[in-house]
Amino acid sequence: MAKVAFIGLGVMGFPMAGHLKQKGGHDVTVYNRTAAKAEQWVAKYGGKSARTPKEAAAGQDFVMVCVGNDNDLREVMLGENGAYRGIAKGAVMVDHTTASAEIARELYAEAKKHGFDFIDAPVSGGQAGAENGVLTVMCGGDAEPFGRAEKVIAAYARACNLLGAPGSGQLAKMVNQICIAGLVQGLAEGLHFAKKAGLDIEKLIATISKGAAQSWQMENRYKTMVAGKFDFGFAVDWMRKDLGICLSEARRNGAHLPAIALIDQFYSEVQTMGGKRWDTSSLIALLER
Repeated sequence: MAKVAFIGLGVMGFPMAGHLKQKGGHDVTVYNRTAAKAEQWVAKYGGKSARTPKEAAAGQDFVMVCVGNDNDLREVMLGENGAYRGIAKGAVMVDHTTASAEIARELYAEAKKHGFDFIDAPVSGGQAGAENGVLTVMCGGDAEPFGRAEKVIAAYARACNLLGAPGSGQLAKMVNQICIAGLVQGLAEGLHFAKKAGLDIEKLIATISKGAAQSWQMENRYKTMVAGKFDFGFAVDWMRKDLGICLSEARRNGAHLPAIALIDQFYSEVQTMGGKRWDTSSLIALLER
């Protein structure tokens, strides 16, 4: 059992922190910007809540964070009442936020100055993966603190791997989102084409899902895409944030992402259709306007 703080109780963080308490058996303290959410978590799982990230981090072996973006991270980590002002030397900070590789490196360097460790550890698997404790976790940082953190992360992860130096977890998550966006667009166009061609969708998917076209998106989203239902997880707003990070990093490292730049604009059009909170499979709605 470890002493663990979890900062950020959104749709991902709330169940992840719950797994730390129930499945991992850890001593868990939570913090959320909206205190009522933290109180709700304590009522459901036990543990305790803190009034600030600094208070939550004090005396902990591990501090897990899952917030919205780079700016949110700077606030909860480096702000006046941030976790970096409370965390003990020798502790491990694990950041599950999907953010830039740049801020991961910045937070790693700042942690080293103060005598504790930092692992960037964005996750894939969405809300369902968090609730079921089967997330994929992509990590960047040093091997020794990763080895310690991995045992704690196991409470909500199906796979957890160290990809390399600080920032590597965030870079791996960018690759993940690049691949997903391309797959969803291809599936949307394929299903749209099939409907226009008058094919039996069920027979079609039963056939092609056994071959090279098979994907998680096909298996799990084709029915809802055809039905025009888009309330199944990862929102368009979040995907646009992530693709923005990918495109920004590509400008820095010289990578060419022509398809992603185009799909990002497609998602922008979905947003203007009122689909900000639709899930990412809603790309098909753009084709069927």
